[in-house]
Amino acid sequence: MDVVRTSKRLSYVLRHRPDSVGLELDGAGWVAVEQLLAALRLTRAQLDRVVAADDKQRYAFDESGTRIRASQGHSVVVDLGHVARRPPDVLFHGAVGRFLPAILAEGLRPGRRHAVHLSPDVPTARAVGARRGRPVVLRVDAGGMADDGARFTLSPNGVWLVDSVPPAFLAVVEGGAGR
Repeated sequence: MDVVRTSKRLSYVLRHRPDSVGLELDGAGWVAVEQLLAALRLTRAQLDRVVAADDKQRYAFDESGTRIRASQGHSVVVDLGHVARRPPDVLFHGAVGRFLPAILAEGLRPGRRHAVHLSPDVPTARAVGARRGRPVVLRVDAGGMADDGARFTLSPNGVWLVDSVPPAFLAVVEGGAGR
């Protein structure tokens, strides 16, 4: 079994297209492990290997270990039950450099996701931005946004989530030259 390929497929199913394999997520994004195993033709040991190997903790089992869901990043409607929290004063966002002019003009929007994903540190943001091209790292004045009423939540894997980030709360940290 190719762990990376299986993880990508698992992410696709749990975040975006459970229907592609005949599954339906509940309102909180959970699906029965046994149903998932049958749909993806995996063993429990293989699933456990994929989940354990995922350094970003994209997946979570419920307390009983009988249900699984993606931690965040859904394009399907789910309520993950994340509680609003005061964020650190500064968070970071990694993006592909070619999108920088639009980001600085319009701010950060969730795109096909339900929230903008923010990182607590520059290296994580840089890695996220580098997945699809030359990265740019943006500093987000999360404290200022929270003071202005923005609602932040923290996913179990340490990713901060917010509906959007207006341009006034953004500054380029690295990668902005030569755009």
